[in-house]
Amino acid sequence: MSNQLSFDHLTMSPPEISDLTFEQTLAELQNIVQELESGDGSLDESLSRYERGMLLAQHCNELLDKADIRVRELLPTGEEADFSGPLDSRS
Repeated sequence: MSNQLSFDHLTMSPPEISDLTFEQTLAELQNIVQELESGDGSLDESLSRYERGMLLAQHCNELLDKADIRVRELLPTGEEADFSGPLDSRS
């Protein structure tokens, strides 16, 4: 099962941004960027996509900030620590 939510920007209402996971938000944002880069659609459609994209980017940043806070809370001193593990968590 995929974490990515998909919807037709023209016929369906988009999912509530606050309900999306980071991965779903990022995937939708990437789709919007591709749609905008293609140049398809009217000016109004492009503006609507751009506005949603900005909200999605803001949501991604908020989720990343929350994750950063959680990581800091796990450290005994509350200070930043250098990452020393493998870059690929499957290693």
